[in-house]
Amino acid sequence: MAATSTMVPLGTPAPDFALPALDGRTVARDDLAAAPALLVAFLCNHCPYVRHVEQGLGRLVGEFPDLAVVGICTNSPAIAPTDGPEGLRAQVARTGWTFPYLIDADQSVGRAYRAACTPDFFLFDRERRLAYRGALDDSTPGNRKPVTGYLLREAVTLVLAGRSVPEPHRASMGCSIKWAEDH
Repeated sequence: MAATSTMVPLGTPAPDFALPALDGRTVARDDLAAAPALLVAFLCNHCPYVRHVEQGLGRLVGEFPDLAVVGICTNSPAIAPTDGPEGLRAQVARTGWTFPYLIDADQSVGRAYRAACTPDFFLFDRERRLAYRGALDDSTPGNRKPVTGYLLREAVTLVLAGRSVPEPHRASMGCSIKWAEDH
């Protein structure tokens, strides 16, 4: 079922996290404190909205070597089996993503961020205050608009320059998060 971003208020502090990555290490928010900005992307393997933008997301984050990026899968693999570790590893192999892909097994981080859908993007400034939330661009599966990443690219460019991202921000649209209690 399609859902849209919660549109958390700008200025909201980045919730803490320490989650296992697919490579076995634990990655915490504060491990990324030296970066001038942090992008937290709620992603998964099964969602057609994520699959539609995954290559474009990989290209976009590659343009910003100073940007700290983490992907987080909050979906319950009991509901979406291909969102378990093997499916996520296959997604990384398919996309070539180089950022840490974290598993939120108890779904506490997804709840803390108020993630609503996949993909759902949260961009934080140097002080780890929310500067942008919402869509990569206006492309969705089937609407025939190209995946350009222009909305997120513009936001990252502004935040890395120490500037605010003017509103309105376009809500991301994607598959709803598969919460365990929904099963």
